[in-house]
Amino acid sequence: MVNIIKKNKSVYYQCEECRLIYKDKGWADKCEKWCRENRSCNLNIVKHSINKNTK
Repeated sequence: MVNIIKKNKSVYYQCEECRLIYKDKGWADKCEKWCRENRSCNLNIVKHSINKNTK
């Protein structure tokens, strides 16, 4: 289950496996599923992550 991060009235979602952060829960879920099943990152999913410094 993805982690929920609340900051400055915004909500972000974090993959528990690789710790990447997403604005959309759907992408975080896809990332976590991919990470668990493949033990790698998928660039088509990762490109939707946000820079942790922008939150």
